[in-house]
Amino acid sequence: MINSKLLKKTNLVNHGFFNKINGFSKGIYKSLNCGKGSKDSKKNIEKNLSYVKSKILSKKNIVLLYQTHSSKFFYLKKIPKKKLIGDGFITNVKNLPLGILTADCAPILILDKKKKIIAAVHSGWRGAYKNIVIKILTKLTSLGSKKKDIIAVIGPCIAQRNYEVGREFRNKFIRKNKNNLIFFNFKKRKIFFDLSKYIYNQLFSFGILKIDVINKDTFDTKNNFFSARRSLKRNEPDYGRNISVIMLK
Repeated sequence: MINSKLLKKTNLVNHGFFNKINGFSKGIYKSLNCGKGSKDSKKNIEKNLSYVKSKILSKKNIVLLYQTHSSKFFYLKKIPKKKLIGDGFITNVKNLPLGILTADCAPILILDKKKKIIAAVHSGWRGAYKNIVIKILTKLTSLGSKKKDIIAVIGPCIAQRNYEVGREFRNKFIRKNKNNLIFFNFKKRKIFFDLSKYIYNQLFSFGILKIDVINKDTFDTKNNFFSARRSLKRNEPDYGRNISVIMLK
């Protein structure tokens, strides 16, 4: 489990970015697969989620989303009774753990240390393009949050050197804003996108100055994260999901 120094220092939340080790799953899902959308054993996934719950000292089940690479998010005032379809949520409820599942996309954990509000966000390139993190920050400010009180942490995701994209992908971002060219690197006639840097720029441009970046490449095997791109490269039939969790104490 990886912690953000900025979040830990506040002593207001329990949180963690988990990789694939210390779980119960087998085979390509070995071992801490928390993805209910995978084809892994449901029993093992529940055991993995229970392990994560114990590590963040939660008595309640981790609230998860059915993630769709959207810009939709929820403001939770209690434990939801139905499945939430979207890619982010906000709460000011204590002891309610929010979880984000990723396998190369970026998990983003947010805390307003004065208002004591948290948010958890799933942002791949689609979510980033659709400004999900900006929309959540806008909601927080509408709830009374001040930008100077907000801490945002970009969790482990695929690094630029392993995130090859096509020309149309690049053009899509350039059409949105010509300044987006700085997030692309060109090497040996290939194009590579910097997802983490793009999200960092979104946070900074919004006025968030307390930003922590967990520089762990999910594609790199030495970091022990699940990676959709790596699994695709290996022609594996499926892949596990990493989980990132935040909970107000």
